[in-house]
Order: sequence, then C-alpha cells, then structure tokens
Amino acid sequence: MPIAADPFLATLALVGAVIIISALLSGLIERSGFPQVAVLLGLGAVLGPYGLALLELTLESPVLRAVSMLSLALVLFTDALSVDLAQIRKHARLTLLVVGPGTLLSAVLVTLAARWLLALPWPAAAILGAALASTDPVLLRGLLRRPDIPADARLALRLESGLNDVVLLPIVLVAMTLLGQSHGGEGVAWSRMGLNLFILGPGAGIAIGFLGVAALDLMRKRLGIRRDYESLYSLGLAFTAFAAAESVHGSGFLAAFAAGFVISVFDVELCDCFQEYGETTAELALLFTFVLLGSSLIWSGLTVADGPTLLFAAVALLVRPVAFLTSLGPSRLDRKSLTLITWFGPRGLSSLLLVLLPVFAGTPGSARLFSICCLVVLLSVLIHGGSLMVLGRAKAPPAPPVAAPAPPARSLPIVESAGPGAPEERIPEQIDIPGMLRLQASGEPVVVVDARTSRSHEASETTARGSERIDPERSVHEAERSHLPRDAWLIIFCA
Repeated sequence: MPIAADPFLATLALVGAVIIISALLSGLIERSGFPQVAVLLGLGAVLGPYGLALLELTLESPVLRAVSMLSLALVLFTDALSVDLAQIRKHARLTLLVVGPGTLLSAVLVTLAARWLLALPWPAAAILGAALASTDPVLLRGLLRRPDIPADARLALRLESGLNDVVLLPIVLVAMTLLGQSHGGEGVAWSRMGLNLFILGPGAGIAIGFLGVAALDLMRKRLGIRRDYESLYSLGLAFTAFAAAESVHGSGFLAAFAAGFVISVFDVELCDCFQEYGETTAELALLFTFVLLGSSLIWSGLTVADGPTLLFAAVALLVRPVAFLTSLGPSRLDRKSLTLITWFGPRGLSSLLLVLLPVFAGTPGSARLFSICCLVVLLSVLIHGGSLMVLGRAKAPPAPPVAAPAPPARSLPIVESAGPGAPEERIPEQIDIPGMLRLQASGEPVVVVDARTSRSHEASETTARGSERIDPERSVHEAERSHLPRDAWLIIFCA
C-alpha cells in the first residue's frame, strides 16, 4: 500500500521527516540565521498538493485540529514555565510596559486597521488584532540565543513571548462569542462566559498543578524519580490540566498556562527538567504544525493579496514600532535594546493558532480571517527572518581559537550512587565532594563550575566556594569569556 494511501504511515513518515531534517539542518540554521520556519514551510509545500501530493489538509481536517489545539496548549504551558518571578519582580516596570501597553496597544492599532481597511465587523477585527499582536517564540529563539544581544532586549523579548499569549487569548475568546451573536446566535451570557473563562479554566489548571507538584514531591522523597521522567511528567500535567478544564466547559488553554505557572512558582527543579527534554518535545510539535500548515493552508494568504489586504498587512507589521516606542518611552532603555525590541516582533505559529480557534468553532467569516493572518505571517517570516540573517552577518562572532591538545586521559573517582530505594549502580564521570577534595589536594588544577540554570541559581541561597558561574544556555561563550583553563579538571554541578 502506498504511504499516501495509509494515513498512519503518512503521519509517521511526516513526523520522522520533520525530526530528521530539523536535526540535520540545526547547525546550519543556527550559524546562518536562516529562519527554521521557512525551511519547514518549504518542506510542507514539497509534500503538499502542489508538490509530491503526499499531504493535503483543509481547515476541517481532524488532524489539523488535534495538532493545532495540542500545539497552542503546549505554547501556553511552555510560556508559563519560562516565567521567572524573581526576574519579573526585579524588572517589574519593564514587564508591565511590554506585556501591558506594548502588547495591548499593538492589538488595538491592528484592530483599527482591520476595521477601516478591510471593513470587518468589530469582533472580527478584534480577533485579527489580538492574533497579530502575538509574537512567535520559535522565530525569536534564534535571536535570543545570540551572545551579542543586550541583556535588556533579551529579557524584554523573552518576557513578551512568554506572557503576551495569555493576555491576548481572552480577547480572541470573547470576540468569538460576540461575532457568533452578531450572526444570529444567542445572546451573550456574560456571567457564564466569565465563569468558564476566568474561573473554571484557570481553577482547573491551578488544581492540577498543585496536585501534580505535591505528588511529585512525595514520590521524590520516598522512592526517587528519574530526571528524564520528570520532563514527561510535566507534559502529562499540561495535557491533564487541558482535559480537566475542557470537561467542565472551561478554557483548556488558560488551564495549561495556569498549571505551568504553578509549577514555575513551586517546583523550580521540574521546570529545569522540562527545559532539558520537554521543551524540545514541545518545539517539535510546533515545527510539525508548521509543516502541516505549509502543505497548502498557509499559502491561502497569497489568494487574498489585493490592495487593501496588502496595505493592512504592511500596517500590521509596522504598528509594532509605533506601539512599543510609545509604551517603552519611560523605560530609559539604551538605543540598541529599544531598536531590537520594537522591530523584532515576528508573527508566526502563535498568531495562526489563535486565529484557528474561531475556525474550529465554526465562527462565521473566520476562514477569511485565517487567510489574512497567513499573508501577514508569510511576510513576517520573510522580513523578520531576513533581518535575523542580516544581523547575523553584521555581527558574526569571531572564529573560535584552535583548541589546545587534550591532556592525557585520567580516571575520575567514581561515585556509587543511586536514588533512594533503587538498586545501586555505577554512574561514570561523577565525583563526590571528598573525591574532589582529594583531587585538589593532589595538586591537580581544578575549577569548580556552577552550571545551574539561571532560575535555580537565583532561587538558591548557597553556592560552592570559589566556583565559576557559567550560564548553561550559553556555555561555550561564557567559558571563553571566563578564560577557563583548558588543562584543568572542570567539576560541574547543576543542581
């Protein structure tokens, strides 16, 4: 049976292709700055009806609905896990300006443009405005990983991509209800909508988050849990919170965010575990969604590219500098940080996932909203992705120095270690404190490296005496900055 004729084989082949191509091209994409999203959209086009005809989806396809709903839930859950309350308290003013006036003013300006240029009803214009005010974390990831980005710009963009979706989602949900009413639906029961949206959804997420953290803490103390399974555990909590909220007619998306926020506040270790494995899993789900949309659906944006729509798309991309320059005026940021923040607001999967919600709900006129949003996203991938490539060439990092010959291999003291209640096993390349002290006493050059995540480091009141702090997200850059000796033992602790 041909692969295209068997849905299971076609899906399996597509997932495999996304993983293989993403892995093989990851280094090239990171060095060149070429947007990974563009590669995956191209892959979708090759597999779609205008290419090999192996994949063809419509807005009514159950696969698209399932993958999109799952991806949006993971986006919100991952956003919540990235929230660092210590950073938010420290930079409260910047956070409020970026997530509040910056995000909301962008949404308002796009809404006004949609109303006047496209003659959309106010609720439909509000859906488009909220969706296109959302910045895409996948497209931003390449920028945030650059070592030459100012700390204030990195922080502001990270906070915005992590928090703006939860601000914009309620606008989309309320506008969907109003748009259905304006097309002959029943009157809006505001009290019931408020209960479902702001109490049942977040309440279910908070409950699942608290129960999950408590159960995990109990099992850690009594039996021990493998670290890799903690990553899977966090994904399980996200899906459970979503299902629990939907079962009581609440918003599963707000529940996923609430569960992630509870974990972020009360279990830093679980957040770090998710970043090791679960975040990669979530990113693959997002990339897979891009391939599905790239097969045919996203190109529907080109079919609506007439004069008014192109003018609206230009306005939608250019209102961000206006909104953020206005909002961030009191922040006293340096010019480079302000320029990066106001320009890099790429529209991508987050915008498409938000505008797909009324499509899946059968809201009248939502297919046109989706096509318009697709046009803006395609232009954003081209413009913002191209800007990243130009920035990468202009600020190309210096070539790394030639590595010195490695010292002769020496054996490390081995620790007999296992979790409570688990059989003991030899874990190679680990050293305990007495072993480290013996190594130091022998005259060997030893450097103790604190490689905990920023959140774990800031939440802890203890540290190793004389240790060298290295951020694991930029380990190579920081090791070069710190001039770590190449012939020394590096004793690394990360928990």
